[in-house]
Amino acid sequence: MASYSGTDSTEGVPGASSYPRKILDYMEGFLISKTLFTACELGVFDLLLASDGPQSAEEISQAVGASLDGTQRLLAACAGMELLTAHHRDNGQVVYSNTADAGLYLTRSSPVSLYHSIQYSSRTIYLCWHYLTDAIREGGNQYKKAFGVNSKDLFQALYRSDEEMVKFMQLMNSIWNICGTDVVKAFDLSPFGTIYDLGGCSGALAKLLTSAYPECTVTIFDLPQVVRVSREHFVADGDPRIDFQEGDFFKDPLPAADLYILARILHDWTDQRCIQLLTRVHQACKPGGGVLLVEALLREDGSGPLTAQLYSLNMLVQTEGRERTAGEYQALLSAAGFSRVQVRRTGKVYDAVLGQREG
Repeated sequence: MASYSGTDSTEGVPGASSYPRKILDYMEGFLISKTLFTACELGVFDLLLASDGPQSAEEISQAVGASLDGTQRLLAACAGMELLTAHHRDNGQVVYSNTADAGLYLTRSSPVSLYHSIQYSSRTIYLCWHYLTDAIREGGNQYKKAFGVNSKDLFQALYRSDEEMVKFMQLMNSIWNICGTDVVKAFDLSPFGTIYDLGGCSGALAKLLTSAYPECTVTIFDLPQVVRVSREHFVADGDPRIDFQEGDFFKDPLPAADLYILARILHDWTDQRCIQLLTRVHQACKPGGGVLLVEALLREDGSGPLTAQLYSLNMLVQTEGRERTAGEYQALLSAAGFSRVQVRRTGKVYDAVLGQREG
């Protein structure tokens, strides 16, 4: 067995740090994620929101049905992550309350809650990422290994049960609650009176569009089972400006409209499939109309942002597609016949690209 000599092992190594903090942070990043996921799944943040004042580990463990020892460790870690505030009482007892961010983003009742996005990340995306090495070696998504379902039809795998479909739609809702207003206002869309949200899913963007542009009408165009679930869980009848149409945007006729929304759609597909879809949209689009793409844009040199780079890996494990640069989306739009392509970066996760058909 080798003995420690007392010398710095990085001595003489150009550019080496004496302590690899960044490497250790990256290596242990999944510990942070799963701690957050678990606290949400147990309902810790919801419990504290509903409580009259800070709660002890004993009170929280009993309320969420967990062991005292495990709850104490979880709460301490959440406090270390600045999701909870630990209050030390004079008698030595420690009690906990939500931080402002936790109360706003991690509780189910908040209008900008990320709870459902976290649930989907924990129960679906996390399992797919277990097979990231296989995805990179094979160049394809990992639904078969993660869930035992055939991935040849992407959305049959994605919507493999009504429960999974609702979870995915809740994910989309939570994302657009955070980023949706920025993308629908990235351009002035008021000239477009008739809008079709292709793959509009839960209808969250449709609601934001009619709020931002009261004169417009929005039709959510999606698969029959998605429309059914959206009507049951997300978009109640009553707003005459929001309608539904069942269909497969790769196969069924697309109605004429002034504007089509493709929000987080093209990143699911290969370039060939994207051009196929955009060509169909161009053919249906009214002269002077357009298509709004909402995607996480990579920089032109591919150097970042890191979030988009990681999302592109996620597209590998879950879909047929990838994240792209603005230039790549411009090329796809041009190949389909769209011109006057404009790009707006929002400063958040998702950006907007608008392509218009000549009038």
